[in-house]
Amino acid sequence: METFFIKAAQLILAFMILVIIHEFGHFLFARMFGVKVEKFYIFFNPWFSICKWTPKKRLNKKGKPGFWRDTTYGIGWLPFGGYCKIAGMIDESMDTEQMKQPPKSWEFRTKPAWQRLLIMIAGVLFNFLLAILIYAGIVWWWGEEYVPFQESKGMIVYSDTAHKYGFRDGDIPLTADGKPVSNPNQHLFDIANADKVTVLREGRDTVLIELPDNFMAALDQGAKTDSRGISFMEMDVPVVVHSIQNASAERAGLRVGDRIIAVNDTATPGAMKFLPSLKGKAGQTVRITALRTETSGKTDTVVLPIKLDGGSKIGFQLENDLNKLFNTKKVHYNIFAAVPKGISMGSDMLTNYVSSMKQVFTKEGAQSLGGFGTIGSIFPESWDWYAFWNIAAFLSVALAFMNIIPIPGLDGGHVFFLLWEVITRRKPSEKFMERAQIAGMIFLLLLLLYANGMDIVRLFK
Repeated sequence: METFFIKAAQLILAFMILVIIHEFGHFLFARMFGVKVEKFYIFFNPWFSICKWTPKKRLNKKGKPGFWRDTTYGIGWLPFGGYCKIAGMIDESMDTEQMKQPPKSWEFRTKPAWQRLLIMIAGVLFNFLLAILIYAGIVWWWGEEYVPFQESKGMIVYSDTAHKYGFRDGDIPLTADGKPVSNPNQHLFDIANADKVTVLREGRDTVLIELPDNFMAALDQGAKTDSRGISFMEMDVPVVVHSIQNASAERAGLRVGDRIIAVNDTATPGAMKFLPSLKGKAGQTVRITALRTETSGKTDTVVLPIKLDGGSKIGFQLENDLNKLFNTKKVHYNIFAAVPKGISMGSDMLTNYVSSMKQVFTKEGAQSLGGFGTIGSIFPESWDWYAFWNIAAFLSVALAFMNIIPIPGLDGGHVFFLLWEVITRRKPSEKFMERAQIAGMIFLLLLLLYANGMDIVRLFK
C-alpha cells in the first residue's frame, strides 16, 4: 500500500507540473495579445472546485485590470487535465451563451488568426520547452550517465543497412578513422561518417570495416523500412524483471531479478529479440527460460510456463537502471554545456516518441494502451528525484505531441481549424466549431475510459 501511495504522489505531482506549464503557455500568450482569461484551473471542476481564488481587481494606468488580476484561479477535483477559459472561444467549457453576445475587443474570436494560432500552440510549445529545461537541469545537476561501447557486453545491435555493409550484432566499435570511440551519445555520428571503423567481434577478433561515402545516406534511407526500427546502432538491454504486474506470471513462478534468455525455442539475449518473440501469442501459454541468481550467489536456469494476456504481454516491467545492468560512466556538464545537451535530449525524445506512435495503430498496440495506472507504474517504488524528473520530461514530451494531434477538443484541433482559416480565408462557423468540439470531447472521453479500462482488465488477469 505504501508503494501505491508513493507512485500515486509522484504521478500527481508530475501531472500538476505539466498541466500548470501547459496552461500557463496559453495564459501568457492570451494576455500578451490582450485576450481575457476568465479562469485558470488545475484539473477540471464540474459542479464544484476544491478551491478557487479571484484576486481583487485593481486597474493599471490604462484603466484595465493588471496582467493576472482579471482571472479566477482554482483547483478542480477531476484529475484529467486542466484548462484556461479564454473569453470568446469555443473550448471544453462549452460556454455557448457568451458566444451569442456581440464580439468584444478583448475576446479570442476578435483577434487576428495568427495571434489565435500562437495562443493555441503555446501550450504545446511550453511543454516541449519544459522537457528541454528538465533535461538540461538533469545533466547539470546529476551529469549524463551512459554505457561505454566497451562495457556493452555484446548488447549492441545494428540496422539492416549496417549489416549489409559489414557490421554484425554484438560488434563493439573501437575506432573511427583511427580515433578511439567510447560514448554512444557523442561518437555515433563519427562512426557513421568514418571511412574505416574497427570493431571487436565476439570478444576476440579485431575487424576492419570500410564504409563508402554514401553510407550516411544509405542509413537514412534504410531507416524508413528497417525491420527493427533501428537507424544505425542501438544498445539493447538484458531482459531482467524489475517488477511484476500480472498475478498469473507471479503464480507461474516468475520472480523479480529473473533474466529471461529464451521464449519457447527462441533465444532472447535482449529486449529487441524478446518483445517480437511474444507477438501474435495473445492468450497462449509460452515456455519462458530464465537465469535466476539465488541469495547464495548460485545461478540456476528455470523454465516457466506463463500464459500471456490479451496484449501478448507477460505482465512485468523491465529493469531499466543501467547501473544494475552494465558498468556505466558519468559525464558532468556546466550550465553552458547543459542547455544544448538538454535541447538535443528533448529533440531525440520527441523523435523517438513520434516514431513509436505507429505501434498504437496495430492490434497489439491498441491492446497495450494504458491509462493512469500504466503511467503511474513507470515511477519508482521509492521516491527518486532523478527518476522523477526523467519521467516528467518524457511525459512532457508525450503531452506536447498528444496535444498537437488534430482532434477537436485538443489544441491540435483548434490549430487545424485556424490553419484552415489562414489558408482558405474562411472562418468555420461557430455552430460547426461547437459540434466539432462536442464530437472531439466524446471521442477523447471514450479513449480515456478504454485506456483506464485496460488497466483494470490487466489488474485481474
